[in-house]
Amino acid sequence: MATLHQTPKQLGYHFPAEWEKHEATWLSFPHKEASWPGKIHTIFPTYFQFIKALTTGENVCINAVDENMKNEISQKLIDYEIDNSKVKIFIHPTNDAWCRDHGPAFLVNKEESKKAIVKWNYNAWGEKYPPHDLDNQIPIHIAQKLNLPIFYPNIVMEGGAVEFNGKGTLLTTSACLLNPNRNPHLNQGQIEQYLSDYYGVEQILWLGDGIVGDDTDGHIDDLTRFVNEDTVVTVVETDKNDENYTPLQENLETLKKIRLLNDKQLNIIELPMPAPLIYQDQRLPASYANFYIGNEVVCVPTFRDKNDDKALEILQSCFPERKVIGLDCTDVVWGLGTFHCLSQQEPLSILDWV
Repeated sequence: MATLHQTPKQLGYHFPAEWEKHEATWLSFPHKEASWPGKIHTIFPTYFQFIKALTTGENVCINAVDENMKNEISQKLIDYEIDNSKVKIFIHPTNDAWCRDHGPAFLVNKEESKKAIVKWNYNAWGEKYPPHDLDNQIPIHIAQKLNLPIFYPNIVMEGGAVEFNGKGTLLTTSACLLNPNRNPHLNQGQIEQYLSDYYGVEQILWLGDGIVGDDTDGHIDDLTRFVNEDTVVTVVETDKNDENYTPLQENLETLKKIRLLNDKQLNIIELPMPAPLIYQDQRLPASYANFYIGNEVVCVPTFRDKNDDKALEILQSCFPERKVIGLDCTDVVWGLGTFHCLSQQEPLSILDWV
């Protein structure tokens, strides 16, 4: 495993779009009861259904705390009739389950047939949930296991804060990346330089605030997602009395003004929001935008809501070559995230590219 001293962009690397072919999806197995106080046991049926859906088209790699957890996962694979030849379990101890944010950012260099990892610093969304020391080491463990070179920007960044079209554009939010609880020593221009250098992009687009209940300070993956290189789906709230109405309308208006690198206007598809989901007097960040794009499926969180079917229909129209699967996340979102927050894609091995 090599540490690289030039930036990924200088060396021809970039972060692929999520719909590009995966080698695997990486997960960190949930075990922190404080993330789902009183009901962590209720999330596992949906969690294993998620794994089962993904294995129809790719491998799933799971970070486990120890051998006991590895054995527990192996038994659950049998219980849920999941093809265990498609699941690889690694002893990589974690503090929590949110692999999108603490996992590696996989980069590719197609010209030179190379793959690498960016190891951002992870501080649990502004030191909200210590400890996070084990999570912060996960990219290093995976780079060592896969024998991949690794880049160290040495600033805080989370995978859920950034969204890519695979053609040089990155979408994020000022509410998150400009929050002083991440990188108080950096201004917007300096953060943009890091994003450009280490994700290999040419254009940084900024939205504003996130949805109510999102403890990450406004991750983009609960708001707006690319579904192809010039099309986004973005959540909107139609109830003017809802707290989400104004920030989501403001983001929608911003999207309408955006031009991509080729000077094209974005195609914008509006995605509904579920009705407010409240548990123990806390509004949860329930959003259909937190879907995950696998090789053959798109896994979409549902919430026993009247808008579930509408959201699934819209997303199926966006991914005609994939099967859109709705999985009940009413309990999962008590952890303040769903499928995209739990997962991180690894691009296909270079030799398999066509």
